[in-house]
Amino acid sequence: MYQTTDESGELLYVTSLSFVQEPDLGEETGEVIAQYPLEDILEEFYCYISDFYKDMNTADSEKNYLEFASPDLADIQNLRSIIGKHVYNVEEDGFVKLMIDEA
Repeated sequence: MYQTTDESGELLYVTSLSFVQEPDLGEETGEVIAQYPLEDILEEFYCYISDFYKDMNTADSEKNYLEFASPDLADIQNLRSIIGKHVYNVEEDGFVKLMIDEA
């Protein structure tokens, strides 16, 4: 985790996370990063993707890497609480729900 500024000079807090996608849960593979649960993670933790690491996320990649940013340190600290956990979406009563389970 580190501190930087964006193009407008706004202070940002940034962290990188790696993860393995699960095709059996409808997620993609390789350099194609699934929209979900990623979008739900962004909404849940009030952050955005600041770098897609195109050189590291290739067609034969087992792990994917993304850089997340937020102007609020607490948001990035909360996001890091998913490290080592199983994060996925499940359909429940007609709605898709973000699940975060201990690994």
